[in-house]
This record gives sequence, C-alpha cells and structure tokens, in this order.
Amino acid sequence: MMVTSQTREQEAIASAKNSISSVTMDYNALKKAALVLRALNHKLRQQLLKLIEEEKKITVTEIYVRLRLEQSVASQHLAILRKAGIVNTERDGKFIFYTVNFKRLEDISQFVKNLVG
Repeated sequence: MMVTSQTREQEAIASAKNSISSVTMDYNALKKAALVLRALNHKLRQQLLKLIEEEKKITVTEIYVRLRLEQSVASQHLAILRKAGIVNTERDGKFIFYTVNFKRLEDISQFVKNLVG
C-alpha cells in the first residue's frame, strides 16, 4: 500500500514537472507589458495624460507650468509615457507637442480586460 502511494506521488510530481516545462513564456514581452502598465499606474502620469487629453495638443512648458512641476520632472514622466507609446510627439518649429495615443490606450485597455477575465 505504501509503495503504491509513493509511486503515485512520484508520477504526479513528474507530470507536474512536464507541465511546467511545456509552458513557454516570452519574458521579453512580459517585461515590456509590465513597463507599459507601470507607466499608467502612476498618479502624476495619470494627471499628465488627463491634461494632454483635455488640451488635445500641448507643449512640455505648458504642462509643467499648469501642473506646477519642475521641468525635469515633467520631462522624465513624459519620456516614460512616450516610451510606452501612450503619448505621441509632434515637432512644430522649436516646439514639441504631446498628444494622447488613443489607439494604444484602447489596445492596453483590451489587454487588461483579457488579462483579468
């Protein structure tokens, strides 16, 4: 009786190991997804995004003045949003305007809905 129990446990462990090894994960894609979600999960970046959405098109100078931020802080957070593809930039002479990338936000929203069920 004891031998049968041990054999079943060993078979269950072997089966679990096979299942785990058959799961393939694209860790690079996972890391990128985490960076994108982290970019959105920050109060200041959410405020930046809301302001850009309200204004449709805005410069970094207008952003840091309106939100009473240091220029470097605003630029760093905008760079994170830009790297995640959440905002777009458009140069007009010496000015760089920021706009919301609504297509990207929709894709992220759909991803999150699928992720949580």
